[in-house]
Amino acid sequence: MNSVITGIGSYIPTEIKKNIDFIDNQFYDENNTPYNATNEVIIEKFKAITGISERRYVKANLLSSDIATIAAQKAIDSSGIDSEELDYIIFAQNFGDVKKDSIQSDLLPSLASRVKQNLKIKNSNCVAYDIIFGCPGWVQGLIQAEIYIKAGEAKKCLVIGSETLSRVIDDYDRNSMIFSDGAGACILEAKEDVDNGILSHTVISDTIEEAKYLYFGKSYKPNSDENVRYIKMLGRKIYEYSLTKVPNAMKKALEKSGASIDDVKKIFIHQANEKMDEAIVKRFFRLYKTDVPTNVMPMSINKLGNSSVATIPTLLDLVIKGNLEGHSLQKGDIIIIASVGAGMNINAVVYKY
Repeated sequence: MNSVITGIGSYIPTEIKKNIDFIDNQFYDENNTPYNATNEVIIEKFKAITGISERRYVKANLLSSDIATIAAQKAIDSSGIDSEELDYIIFAQNFGDVKKDSIQSDLLPSLASRVKQNLKIKNSNCVAYDIIFGCPGWVQGLIQAEIYIKAGEAKKCLVIGSETLSRVIDDYDRNSMIFSDGAGACILEAKEDVDNGILSHTVISDTIEEAKYLYFGKSYKPNSDENVRYIKMLGRKIYEYSLTKVPNAMKKALEKSGASIDDVKKIFIHQANEKMDEAIVKRFFRLYKTDVPTNVMPMSINKLGNSSVATIPTLLDLVIKGNLEGHSLQKGDIIIIASVGAGMNINAVVYKY
């Protein structure tokens, strides 16, 4: 029994926020001190490091569960299944539904339950739940769905990743320019007598020193309200951790799959930071004493930013449907899906297309 992605969908928000739109922001460091550099210099350096030139934000009337529902319906439609046949709806997210200009996250009921209701699924045996696993959440949902299928507990699972990070960023923190909104989803089905699907996976969780590399903290604006919190990150720590740990996790997954490094056609990596992703992939191939193949790593961060759990399913959707120039998948291609994020957590999946 193989676990195969039979349908995929995404929602890319329509509001475009370009780098130049941050030109009038007042940025402070973690000590509430203004930077000496001008915003022009700050933005130029930001673009050079992250590769981001613009990102997408949702419209004011939309919530994370709303855009997740859109992505989920697209995945269901592309798979051709009846949504009433779903055994699980696994929703990867980190901040719940956050209304525009709100300072509260709404997590009750679960976002998965909201999507199930939005899809009008009546089947009581369709279990809907959320997972909070940082940016690797959607990949972890895929892994959980595959485990259910292998155990004979499920035949059809809907795995969603959705986030509206624009609602939880500190406008006075230059790192706020990294984050964006988006949603992606897929249908993972049990299939017999096929040779494609998930071949292997690996998961890592480090918390002793690493747990608070990403955290919720007060605004960097002087004299800001101590009780209002925003997403914060220790960028250098995350970069160093990722370069050390992610390549080895990918290697472990590939070894478990039985596939060769020469078989790898594409690597779909969490769109966190262009330079970091390039360095991770370079180090991964270095473990095999080989150079990075041409065109092996699709990227969407330049135009879409970092939408956390949504980056990988959105990127997969773009490539599978031929909407990312220069990238496509052919039957039999071996791909690696990998992510790193808050926790700190890392996961990797080897998949035969």
